[in-house]
Amino acid sequence: MLSFDNTEIAFKSKTDKALKRAHFLFSVIGKPSMVKIGKSITEFALNIGLPIQGIIKKTIFEQFCGGETIEGCDAKIAELYKYGVGTILDYSVEGKKEEKNFDETTEEIIRTIEKAKGNPAIPFAVFKVTGISRFALLEKLNNEKAELTNDEKMEFQRILARVDKICQKGHELDVPVFIDAEHYWIQDAIDRMAVSMMAKYNQEKALIFNTIQMYRVDRLAYLKNSVEKARIGGYHYGIKLVRGAYMETERERAKQMNYADPIQPNKAATDKAYNEALDYILQHLDILALCAGTHNEHSAAYLASEIEKYGIDKTDKRVYFAQLLGMSDHISFNLSNAGYNVAKYVPYGPVKEVMPYLFRRAEENTSVAGQTSRELSLLNKEMKRRFSK
Repeated sequence: MLSFDNTEIAFKSKTDKALKRAHFLFSVIGKPSMVKIGKSITEFALNIGLPIQGIIKKTIFEQFCGGETIEGCDAKIAELYKYGVGTILDYSVEGKKEEKNFDETTEEIIRTIEKAKGNPAIPFAVFKVTGISRFALLEKLNNEKAELTNDEKMEFQRILARVDKICQKGHELDVPVFIDAEHYWIQDAIDRMAVSMMAKYNQEKALIFNTIQMYRVDRLAYLKNSVEKARIGGYHYGIKLVRGAYMETERERAKQMNYADPIQPNKAATDKAYNEALDYILQHLDILALCAGTHNEHSAAYLASEIEKYGIDKTDKRVYFAQLLGMSDHISFNLSNAGYNVAKYVPYGPVKEVMPYLFRRAEENTSVAGQTSRELSLLNKEMKRRFSK
């Protein structure tokens, strides 16, 4: 019987020191005021050049990131794979705005694909379209009827060329590539790019994956419609299925711009849609492949039970579970221990450059009801088990 309560399995990859560090960090993250103060102090210290990067690297960075470079992640990749958990290298440098930066990021993503070639410890690569393009242009592109200037048309062609270069490399080296989901008001543009790449490179199997956020009210219908289009088009459709990460900003913008709220009315509706999508995908594995990105125990258990119900082999590479490094180890390692395909998103990049990612991750933990308290209760349980002998 699959259980996520076995903390000996959940934290077997952590040394005593790492366990205590995780406990301390989640104690802090559990207090929104501490996260807010910590963010302000850290940003100020980094901006005026105070030497605090060493402290950051030994605490929050080490918990949630694999290293500063691809090679710097080698130890974390090996540590995870020792326990049957794969790595998805996620270059987490954000907020760049220059074409030169976009080209550099493209080359870095290609290096992660080359690193994954033939390496069972790295089953996927991933990128964000906003990492290789200007947000404002994506916003304009979201409206298919928008009139682009000549300069914007040329810029758009450069974006498409970068996306294609990444996807072509994944196809060439047989490495599946995730295209991450983003804000509602640029997602249509990203969806169109993802589908065009799938039509081009997914003729034989799912190598390019689009990400579908089930906290949106329209995504279950979108998923089903996408499958029908893939059948007609004769290509496979890769799906990374997530709940979503931008709920507060999506709701706020809908209110400000006076359009219908695109988000599910409550968590129960999101959970229901997510599980319905899981069930639908498993029924169409002849044309689909799934990576279920979830920190929700109920969805992880539901997917495991559905895999058994449909007689799907646990090791079938068309079905993966994924969680973020440093979070939900009780899900990742218990699933892996039970024989399922599991991978961790492993963010990396220079310490100062990934701080926006780390702050967002800390803020998300404080806003997800029960997330931090669950992590803490499990860490407490494991510390008691280890240190009360």
